[in-house]
Amino acid sequence: MLRVHFTGEDLGRIRIATGPDPMWEMLLSLHRLRRRDSGVLLGPWVRESLSRVPATTRMLTVLTPPVGYSPDFLTPAVGGGFADRLEALRTTPLRQVVNDLTEFGIQNPGRRLPTICRRQLAARESGAVGRLADAAHAYVGTVLDPFWERIRAQVSRDRARRMTALAEGGWDAVLRTLHPSARWEYPVLRIAFPVEQDLHLGGRGLLLQPSFFCRHAPTTFADPALPPVLVHPIEHETHWATPEAGPADGRALAALIGPTRAALLAALADGDAATGELARRAGTTAPNASRHLTALREAALVSSHRHRNATLHTVTELGRALLEGRNVPLTA
Repeated sequence: MLRVHFTGEDLGRIRIATGPDPMWEMLLSLHRLRRRDSGVLLGPWVRESLSRVPATTRMLTVLTPPVGYSPDFLTPAVGGGFADRLEALRTTPLRQVVNDLTEFGIQNPGRRLPTICRRQLAARESGAVGRLADAAHAYVGTVLDPFWERIRAQVSRDRARRMTALAEGGWDAVLRTLHPSARWEYPVLRIAFPVEQDLHLGGRGLLLQPSFFCRHAPTTFADPALPPVLVHPIEHETHWATPEAGPADGRALAALIGPTRAALLAALADGDAATGELARRAGTTAPNASRHLTALREAALVSSHRHRNATLHTVTELGRALLEGRNVPLTA
């Protein structure tokens, strides 16, 4: 659980990023490639991108385990474009490199950096940090650039949705709907996180950074002294995933995604519903329904949001297309 502690001053200093951050997208897309858990939504991107990954990406993967801590210096908190972020990475202060590598060892006890990598980075031997920046440049250029305009469009769409929520309900509405796990009761925002962590904003405000490749829980820096940022998943449009063939009937859908998930998806076709109501419609228990709804949400077939004291679920365009046996175009 991540607990973000606000002051009144912090509420006036919340910002929503105007576009995707290429360094966070680099980090999180590496997780997607390594975990191979992208399902219907990002599966086509994974399959197309694996063959493009440069050999130099190995320098990045040793620092970016699919589960666990990655050094904060890989995602520098600077403004400007990709070139500015690369330069910030290339000129990371030695103290931060050493501190982050120490933290890497503490938070990933079963995963050690290769000795030569650890020594070179910590001592800046032979321009090791510079080569890391070069590897980031090559990866973004070959793997992310072909999709960047579509990534930007998806993040912009999510930002527009947040701005609408802000206009209609203020920051309370934005923070409550940031993620299905979000619990906002001033002055603390509680949200799902792999470890127990407290982030005290202390008047610095908070940058909300929508991310295309963030798929499960939001993430942030481990170092509380860095500029506060909360990187959170977006709700993708369906042109990022295309079923190869629509199911001809309910039995085919059940064979594709499982009978319980098919029943829950069909139940949602009647309109938004809370977990308990969906469980009743699908003839299962609430805990079982919750588990299957999580899987449907991760496959972008269902979206969820908080409404008062309940979590409401909605079938996405992709989910509805799957129910109706329609093909959804991969590109806009």
